Amino acid sequence: MSTETSSLASHQTHGMDYVYRMATNRLGLWLFFASDSFMFGALLVTRFYLLGGRRPHLEQVLGLIVTSVLLASSFFMNRAEVQISRGDRKGFLANTLATMVLGISFLIGVVGFEWRLAPFGPGDGAEGAVFFMMTGMHAFHVLTGVLFLAVIFLNGLKNRYSVERHWAVEAAANYWHFVDLVWVFFYPALYLIGTV
Repeated sequence: MSTETSSLASHQTHGMDYVYRMATNRLGLWLFFASDSFMFGALLVTRFYLLGGRRPHLEQVLGLIVTSVLLASSFFMNRAEVQISRGDRKGFLANTLATMVLGISFLIGVVGFEWRLAPFGPGDGAEGAVFFMMTGMHAFHVLTGVLFLAVIFLNGLKNRYSVERHWAVEAAANYWHFVDLVWVFFYPALYLIGTV
């Protein structure tokens, strides 16, 4: 077998390995989302079971602001993924950075302000337990999402992604959109549904 033929066979095998790894990685990510959905679903069920038609007395304007910030971050994350898929590294980096800044802003709004302004603590009955558990678990996921984005941002600075190979960016985008989707359910459950 010639060196050229051997090199071509190695390249094809490497390409097939990459495709196989991407398929299994995607399956693993979606299985993670499914399992995480059960946990977030259980928190929603707990909220309605323990509080029924009541809702916590929370800062409505702040809730709307942090929700808007998180939804805007999803827009920028989508743009980042699209930019890298088109080979626009600069656009990818700018939009990933914007997503991280908005994610951190969301965390500051919820953990830094809403937790302090809440008229109850985590140990103050069902209302406190439900609010702090739901927002705490979600904030933890946003934090891990920001860390995930920091990794892909640093790898992007090192030019490790291409039009053909940017699975990590796709995974980060899917994770970020999943976290945003969870908040789309949590926000009305905590801030809008029921009477104070």
